[in-house]
Amino acid sequence: MKIITFGDSITDMRRGSEQDAEIFTLGHGYPQLLAGDLKYENPKKYEVINRGNSGNRIVDLYARIKKDVWNLKPDVISILIGINDIWLECGEGKNGVDIVRFEKVYRMLIEDTLERLPNVKCIILEPFVLYHEAIASIYDELIKVKEYAKVEKQIAKDYHLEFVPLQELFDKKAAETCTADWLFDGVHPTSAGSRLIANELLKVFKERIDK
Repeated sequence: MKIITFGDSITDMRRGSEQDAEIFTLGHGYPQLLAGDLKYENPKKYEVINRGNSGNRIVDLYARIKKDVWNLKPDVISILIGINDIWLECGEGKNGVDIVRFEKVYRMLIEDTLERLPNVKCIILEPFVLYHEAIASIYDELIKVKEYAKVEKQIAKDYHLEFVPLQELFDKKAAETCTADWLFDGVHPTSAGSRLIANELLKVFKERIDK
């Protein structure tokens, strides 16, 4: 069973080149933890491929989906995207993706994927953010990711895809300790934050897909 994790830096987590051994290509985040859990259970049954790229927005995912997803013919694809569509609008280049365009491109990405890979199982992971001093100046903008998450949840519902909630879990964990224990800058996960994502993704995968 071939599983591709598709997204931005939260998925990327400094993964190596596509030609390196698996230990380098998976990076240091939730894809590596997911692969460890699955392969510990059955090393011959699962192949996990990390196709996260730092800085990506939904339009970047669409631009590279043929090379990084369709050509590899996965059985399962998980998608985690959204925060950069807002974040990059806050910089000098104002190169973000507004929510209307975000939804249009996301739906196009899903429709085209299902047309080319009609048997693929898609899992949409909810984007998230927590308050941290590192992003204090733009936090009021980044919190709009919750509206983007609502769009993603509706897309999952409309196309009968799986949706993995994450924001509420991160809110709860941060309230119990602090943001930096889970997202070291309010956006990027620590080892504990990556474990939270991997656990929730694995739960949905096992309950709904790999029964």
